[in-house]
Amino acid sequence: MAPPRALRDLTLALGAAVVALGSLLFIAWKLYFRDTELGASWDSWWEREVKELRDRAPPGSTRPPCAAAPQVEWKQVLVLGLDGAGKSSVLHYICSQTARKRIPPTLGFNSAQLQVEGLEMDLLEVGGSQNLRAYWSHYLSGAHVLVFVVDSVDRARLLTARRELHALLAQEPRLPLVVLANKQDKSDALSTEELREELALQALGGQRELFLLPTSATWASLSTATSVLHLRSLLVSLLSQS
Repeated sequence: MAPPRALRDLTLALGAAVVALGSLLFIAWKLYFRDTELGASWDSWWEREVKELRDRAPPGSTRPPCAAAPQVEWKQVLVLGLDGAGKSSVLHYICSQTARKRIPPTLGFNSAQLQVEGLEMDLLEVGGSQNLRAYWSHYLSGAHVLVFVVDSVDRARLLTARRELHALLAQEPRLPLVVLANKQDKSDALSTEELREELALQALGGQRELFLLPTSATWASLSTATSVLHLRSLLVSLLSQS
């Protein structure tokens, strides 16, 4: 006598086979009795099935097939900077005004989408650790604006930030640049004028659109002069005219 488990498995297998056979017989029946002309194709039968389903749909449940969707212009913003500069916090508070006690650092890539005033912004952040900086340049060609975030308190690595920034700009001489002097809420933060000199931004001349903004990517700073919401407004302005 077969064990109960084997019987149950055999019953399930036979049931599945019956269902599959029934489906095939149903399709054959539909094809045989609904085709009024010899050699009617599968495509013509399928078209009739789709039409029948469409006719059964309640009024107003579908929109005309040629109805145009609202036009939304897509633009990409590339967000770079050394690790710890606050890139992830900038992205969070641009897209959401909810408080976060801690935003974990980006170990690889981070992305956020934002629709504002007919624009769909794809904010792409690439991590700033040393092993990831080699990949930064690969994303320049698809960007419409480069946002470079600098930790205004991290004096020890300003030279590294300047070197990485100028290496990027040498590859894309026309790409609009927004530099964020971040962490301005800290008492020992360098001013925007000090950072302009430390990053040698004056050497860029008039070859590109260049903006230097003081920012504090924190919930408490959203209503202050260093709010990252000013960056969002600037991005909308830049991307609307490009």
